[in-house]
Amino acid sequence: MSRESDQKKWRPDMTKPMGRGRAVKKVGTGASHAQAADNGRQEPQNRLDDLDRQIVRILQKNGRTSNTDIAKNLGVTETTIRKRIAQLLEEGMMHIVAVPTPKAVGGNVSALIGLSVSLRAIHVVSQRLRACREVRYVGMSAGRYDIIIEIFAQDQERLLEFITEKLGAIEGITSVETSLILKMEKFAYEWEVF
Repeated sequence: MSRESDQKKWRPDMTKPMGRGRAVKKVGTGASHAQAADNGRQEPQNRLDDLDRQIVRILQKNGRTSNTDIAKNLGVTETTIRKRIAQLLEEGMMHIVAVPTPKAVGGNVSALIGLSVSLRAIHVVSQRLRACREVRYVGMSAGRYDIIIEIFAQDQERLLEFITEKLGAIEGITSVETSLILKMEKFAYEWEVF
């Protein structure tokens, strides 16, 4: 069957399969497209199928698991696993990295810091915080704080130095509240893959 005859059979209102078990619905222009935009609903463009999720779960437990071992575990070929992992990485659906623990980098003190920020400066402040070596996490939030960060410092003196000198030098921060982490009970990146 020719490609041309395949295209004639497919209608714009049909769901057309697009690799890796995904289906992408063609969205036309006109009232239905405007309605979807008004409702604020968008169909996810990149969804993980069951095999993708199983691969990610295995790599979450051990990022050094070989493609061959993953393939044996899941009952598929090594080529399938290699292609799936390459596609997941290319689409930004996962990253495979070594994450040092705070102990490995001399981060003996951990703190969560809530920042109130002048709203006009929120993006500039976030960018400045991202550049700080001690900052592990930056999140803009709704609620009591405008930005929440997590930092690791070698000791309390260095934490104080970070708060007074680095945060104190960033224009737009109006108040700071620091919560010192006394004991870390869990440090993991194994969350459920939907």
